[in-house]
Amino acid sequence: MRILLFTGKGGVGKSTLAAATACATAAAGHRTLVLSTDAAHSLADALDVLPTSEPAEVAENLWMQHVDAQDRFERSWSDIQGYLLSVLDVAGVDPVAAEELTVIPGAEEVLALLEVRAQARSGEWDVLVVDCAPTAETLRLLALPEALGWYMTRVLPVERRVVRALKPVLTRAAGVPMPSDSVFDAIERLHADLDDVRAVLTGPETSVRLVLTPESVVLAEARRAYTFLTLFGYGVDAAVVNRVFPDGGADEWRSTWVAAQARVLADAADSFAGLDLRTSVYRAAEPVGREALLDLAADVYGDADPLAHGTAVPPMGVRSRAGGVVLSLPLPLAEQDDVRLARKGDELVVSVASYRRLLTLPSGLARHRVAGARVRDGELQVRFTEPDDEPETPQETP
Repeated sequence: MRILLFTGKGGVGKSTLAAATACATAAAGHRTLVLSTDAAHSLADALDVLPTSEPAEVAENLWMQHVDAQDRFERSWSDIQGYLLSVLDVAGVDPVAAEELTVIPGAEEVLALLEVRAQARSGEWDVLVVDCAPTAETLRLLALPEALGWYMTRVLPVERRVVRALKPVLTRAAGVPMPSDSVFDAIERLHADLDDVRAVLTGPETSVRLVLTPESVVLAEARRAYTFLTLFGYGVDAAVVNRVFPDGGADEWRSTWVAAQARVLADAADSFAGLDLRTSVYRAAEPVGREALLDLAADVYGDADPLAHGTAVPPMGVRSRAGGVVLSLPLPLAEQDDVRLARKGDELVVSVASYRRLLTLPSGLARHRVAGARVRDGELQVRFTEPDDEPETPQETP
């Protein structure tokens, strides 16, 4: 099946474009589900139908769903929350306050991704179109499965063994109930589910499409999103510039806007060189309802297939070179000064601005030493040498 994720800065029209794309694929005969993981659901408004928390058919071959994040939270977090509530009860915390304290900020949105995974694995759909949360929230959500994986493989097993060995002593000494195996099992199930979310969303049939408007501030955020999504292994294959003014004619006010947007469009073409860059004209009326959305999709995609794979950045690779091996990690639009690199055992820690990814090195590289690194042509290139070799000069290391 084909999965398309739409994200962008709040207010750029990503929900409308997700709905328009879904209408176009359904009209082409594909069983299509368009769902929203954004807390501020707008899909039903764009389609001009009633909202629903379960897939509901809204047109031929087209189903829509607003993911009920609270329901997902209760199903996936209940065992863990129950233990935390028992601890707070012993501590004398008011039950109402305890309920609030056991809800991790952002957890509902994270667990909404489980519904994306469930629908992708259901086998019911040819196409899954996802209206994601605004860019910053999406980046945090998509980075979580890998970050949680590090905790699960390194920290949780130790905690589980310690609790099992010292549980009687700790319970008597602290007077606080220690987590049971069911709590650890719930955490492990959650990790397995989120790990599968990552597998689905980084698979070859999944693409991210960035939506932006021709404004400098919005373009800057879209550029950063492109870099960070690629850092975490998500394939961006297209960018859609929405609400482009038509030629201003004799209207001086609109002509000024057209000129300003033209400059941003030129910058966007440079920023997203190699991606499928599409535009949508600012329409005379808001596109609401299936017919208006089909018209919008025709404007954006023309004669092209909305499901066609654009040119995505290749994944991380390893290649041999004289004197060692080079690991390359695509980081489009990143500058050398933006990137930091550290080595911890068999892991590389790559930081770009405020985002950080831990990369477990392939077994063939784990025994090598880092000789140097640089950012060139949109990728981080890390050079490795054999342990006994002298490292190259490190001044290029970000």
